[in-house]
Amino acid sequence: MLLQPAPSLRPILTDARILSRTSFPSGNEFQVVRGDLLEEPVDAIFNAANGHLAHGGGVAGIIARAAGPELERESAQIVRSRGPLPTGTAVVTTAGRLPFKGVIHVIGPRMGEGGEEEKLIRTLTSGFACAEHAGWRSVSFPAVSAGIFAVPLKVCAGAYRRAVWDWLEAVPARAPALIRLCLRDAPVIAAVLAEMPISR
Repeated sequence: MLLQPAPSLRPILTDARILSRTSFPSGNEFQVVRGDLLEEPVDAIFNAANGHLAHGGGVAGIIARAAGPELERESAQIVRSRGPLPTGTAVVTTAGRLPFKGVIHVIGPRMGEGGEEEKLIRTLTSGFACAEHAGWRSVSFPAVSAGIFAVPLKVCAGAYRRAVWDWLEAVPARAPALIRLCLRDAPVIAAVLAEMPISR
């Protein structure tokens, strides 16, 4: 794997700070950034959701309030038609008033379920598959399962890296060209950077 800075795949229009950048031989790129998820320069963002798509607090609440009622309506319709979504799944809704092509809602594991790391990898993989199916070329995801779901930061950080590496190496031609992990809190950032290649 080529680990060196590469030209940006899309202009970075926000004040997000790139903390780590990994370029793959396929031309795909993974970036860890400190910034605001709602200002990410990507086609779609991930929402760290629960199985009922009830976007009350945390990242989910912030996204829902910014997107407006259309996102809430679509979420409720999905749950009415499919029932509560199991851990590891992902669904797409409108982004409403947000400047994205869509929001990918990923259902991460809660601490105590067992197999949290593998379930978190499966969750993110489901989200990447949604982006691929939609033809989106750039996505950004937050710290899934690291907040109220209480999965330890080291477990989360390892799962984030493995999910991205496995996906980009398995389906590079169809994968989003740019995947960004957008973080704000120092403890999560430290845990994630500890998992990144030495060449940063």
